Amino acid sequence: MIPVDSFGPERVLQVSDRKKLYGFLVIDNTVLGPGKGGIRLAPGVTAEEVAGLARAMTWKNSIAGLPFGGAKAGILWDGKTDKNELMRGFARALKPFIPEMYIAGPDMNTGEEQMKVFAEEIGTKKASTGKPADMGGLPHELGSTGFGVAESAEVAAEYAGVKTEGATVAIEGFGNVGTFTAKFLSEKGMKIVAVSDSKGYVYEKGGLDVERLVKVKAEQGSVTKYKGAEVFSQQEKLFEMKVDILIPGARPNVIHEGNKGKVRARMIVEAANIPITKEIEEEYHKKGVLVVPDFVANAGGVISSYVEYIGGNEKEMFKTVREKVRANTKKVLDESRSKGISPRDAALKIAKERILKAMK
Repeated sequence: MIPVDSFGPERVLQVSDRKKLYGFLVIDNTVLGPGKGGIRLAPGVTAEEVAGLARAMTWKNSIAGLPFGGAKAGILWDGKTDKNELMRGFARALKPFIPEMYIAGPDMNTGEEQMKVFAEEIGTKKASTGKPADMGGLPHELGSTGFGVAESAEVAAEYAGVKTEGATVAIEGFGNVGTFTAKFLSEKGMKIVAVSDSKGYVYEKGGLDVERLVKVKAEQGSVTKYKGAEVFSQQEKLFEMKVDILIPGARPNVIHEGNKGKVRARMIVEAANIPITKEIEEEYHKKGVLVVPDFVANAGGVISSYVEYIGGNEKEMFKTVREKVRANTKKVLDESRSKGISPRDAALKIAKERILKAMK
């Protein structure tokens, strides 16, 4: 059962062709603009899961100061059925709502090719973002989310009393977000001392060579193949490392009741969605550990989507992501400090106030 409150959801759509296609679209709130959120392909995806993600997009778009509402979509996928075939069928079913009420984007197991197919089926480039460059798109492969995480981390470091130059960083996950987060943080003078993927993690006290790490991951399939660093098979141990900045960047709920007391980082920047529960974040806040919430730190992707939507280019995208993420991180942390509340509570307060104002 999907909970309903004064914010939404406005529409919950279930789509099926009674053969291969079975999916959901949840349009949560559109008072700030059309609902914006990605389409994920995954086994076992549910309407409840999609609704939770749609609400997260409502807050993310609001806190980012974008003229978008919140929405999300999901399609059941067995890992074998042609993605583009599913995307075409899904687009046909949703056509009456696009782009006035919903704008698609890439998410789990979807990328620029699927966004291209979706837009072509609808008949307008405004139907989706994250499209290939030859369609005027700004694909997420440019690294907008990781770039935003790095900018947010740099701003937050000042509030946590962490000196940027030489700050030690551990990153969970080395996919698109983790890779670019590592790249941009290292360019700021921080030391990426540990990185993990599904096979384990590598550690180098003096800092990993990010460029070489990216090459190893691409050519050999895992960061654990990196030569000259310590290799560990239990990636969960990465969260227990004594570092200045810990960045959970892959899975949800990785910091939980079982390991929350073992985390020794001075600050945490959430690149992944919901890597820590609200309750544990509150505990860290009371202990003086700064946690930058996911929908503040990882908003670079949706900000990039907005720049694409209005016809901006790559240069304009990076400039806009930098300005908005830095300003929003500062605003949230100032609110947190002045009101004596956690950064998540501060971010939600700001996001809700903007939406309530628009609703009135």
